[in-house]
Amino acid sequence: MSKKKLNLEILTVKQLAEYLQLDEHTIYRLARKGEIPALKIGAEWRFKKDLIDKWIEEESLKTFLNKKI
Repeated sequence: MSKKKLNLEILTVKQLAEYLQLDEHTIYRLARKGEIPALKIGAEWRFKKDLIDKWIEEESLKTFLNKKI
C-alpha cells in the first residue's frame, strides 16, 4: 500500500512552513507550545498532514465564530 492510501503523509518543519506559508521559527514555537498537532521524534518535529488540515479547519471555524459573537 502506498503512503497516500494510508493517509500517512508526514511533513518536516520546513515542509510545513512552506505549506502554511509561515516562518520555520513560527512552526517550532507552535509545536513547542502544543498549539499545533505535532510529534517529536528525538530532536526532530514531524507533522501529519491530515491532522494539520483538520487543525486549520478547526482554527478557521473558531475565528469565524468569534467574529460572529
